[in-house]
Parts: sequence; C-alpha cells; structure tokens
Amino acid sequence: MADYCPMGEPKRDHEGATSASAVRPSGSVAPDGTAARTDTDRGRTAGSDREQRLWRSGWERCWHPLRGHFHSPGRPRLWFELLLIGISYWLYSLVRNAVPEMKGEAERNAHDVWHFEQTLGIAWERSINHSLDSVTWLITGMNYYYATLHFIMTIGVLVWLFRRQPGRYAAARLALFVTTAIALLGYYFYPLAPPRLMTGGDFIDTVEKHHTWGSMASGDMATVSNQFAAMPSMHIGWSLWCGLMIAFLARRRWVRALGLLYPAVTLVVIVASANHFFMDAVIGACCTGIGLVASRLVYGRWVFAFPRDNEAHPRVGGPLDDTLPDSPDREPVAAHR
Repeated sequence: MADYCPMGEPKRDHEGATSASAVRPSGSVAPDGTAARTDTDRGRTAGSDREQRLWRSGWERCWHPLRGHFHSPGRPRLWFELLLIGISYWLYSLVRNAVPEMKGEAERNAHDVWHFEQTLGIAWERSINHSLDSVTWLITGMNYYYATLHFIMTIGVLVWLFRRQPGRYAAARLALFVTTAIALLGYYFYPLAPPRLMTGGDFIDTVEKHHTWGSMASGDMATVSNQFAAMPSMHIGWSLWCGLMIAFLARRRWVRALGLLYPAVTLVVIVASANHFFMDAVIGACCTGIGLVASRLVYGRWVFAFPRDNEAHPRVGGPLDDTLPDSPDREPVAAHR
C-alpha cells in the first residue's frame, strides 16, 4: 500500500523514489466534490454584497425620514411651504379657469339642483337673496366679504399653524390640499351655473347691482374667471377647514367660538350674494371631510391628535422615537431630591 501523503507533499513510491504530487489549481474540484472558489469569485461576491449594502443603506436613508415624517412631521421649512403654496394656488387657478365653460350643461345642472332643493323643501336662496339685497350696507359688506376674506382667512390660518402649531401643520396642510383637489374634479366634471346666472331664476347679482369691486364672480373680473365652477363651493370648503382648525386648536374659548361662526357666516354670504346654492355648500363641506380623512389615513392620526410642536420628539434617522436611549458616552443624570 502506498504511503498516504497530504496533497502537495512528496510521496515515496514502491522503489523508494520520491515524486511531487501536483498542486490542485484554483478552480479545481475540492475533495468533497464541490468547485473551489477562486479569488476572482470571492472578489465578485464581496463586490455584490457591498453593492447590496450600499443600496440598502441608500434606501433606508430615503425611506426612513419619509416614513418618520408621516409618523410625526417635524417643523416645516418656510421657503418650502411658500414655494409649495404658491405653486399649488397657481395650479388651482390654472386648472379651475381652464375648464371649458359649457354654458348649456351648466344651465341644465343649475335647474336640476334648484329642482332637487325644491323637492327637499330647502330652496330658500332666492328669498334670502332678495331680503338681504334690500339692506344696501349689509349686502355691500357681504360682497366685499365674499371677495376678500376667503383668501385672507385661509392664508392667515396657514401662517398661524406654521408659527404656533408646527407639529400639526403638515397634516392640516395635506387636508386642505386634498379638499381643493377634489373641488377641481367637481369643476371639471360638473359645470354649474350659480343662481345669479341661472336663466329664469330671478336672482339678483348683488356685485353687479351695487358696483362693488374685487369679486371675480361679476363685472369686469368675470372675463378672467370660470363662472361655472360653482360645485362644490370652496368658500365653504376652505372656511370650514379654517373653522375646524381654530375651534380645535385655539386656546381661548372666544376664539374657538369665532372659528365655528366663520363657516356659518360664509354660508349666509354665498347664498345672499347668489353665488352658490345650498347644495354647493353641502358638497364643499363633504370635500373638507374627505380631506381630513385622507390626512388621517396618511399620517395615522387626526390633525388635532398631533403634539403642538414635534421638536420635542425629534426624528432620528427614521420614525419618531418617544424615548431616545442615552448615548454611551453620556453620564446618567442623578435625580434631584
């Protein structure tokens, strides 16, 4: 029997001569029958593992802050919010006014809404319009209210949330944006003539009669605005959003009461000026409700459930950590007695 000798070492044959066994080259078959890994294979595998780790690390860097934002949005950035609001309002105006003014369909829809309200017994718009138009100072004030406060209050509440309620700002802003986006769909798919433009409705166009300025609903400004974008009413949608934010988040009781009063007064104004039907207001309120629910689904909680300022709970590379572990080099602070 030949003497056993490890591979690569010389072995002695039967005549006593020695011979060197061949060294197994790289890539040959190992004793267990599997192919041995070469240095190239090892390098390729290591490179692939390194690429996977880099890709995973990059994904976590992008995803964790985003997921953390939806878990607990931090303090908003002023420049980003101004840019976002400016672009959003520009797109809103562009889309709203780009909708083709289908006068015939808008007229038919207006008569359908008016007939539906008569069936329900809530067709009071004409009586309110004629009654308040007889009080000149009151209806004039309402015309200016309709033309200006709609924008002033909405921007004012956004600024207030940004400065005083930063932890709730992102969720509130999302609710407002969703509300507006749904309204744009309504303008496109359901053109509606307001009561003042409905043929045979006998409504008074209070802006045209009293020559008040600033409104895009009547007069010279009517040529640059889509007059049949009435369903839903964003005067109600936005005012209800403002009212709810103030009613739930303001500290003083009288301020919260004014917040609830604001959408109610807006409802009277849009009806008295013959710019909307009651059903426009109902659908506008529904849009606001959908916007709040959408924000709840995205962020996992209602706007009002967020802490007032999330800077107290910073995000650390991912979701909000309510309790952050002490760093290893930090000495524990002894409790004061």
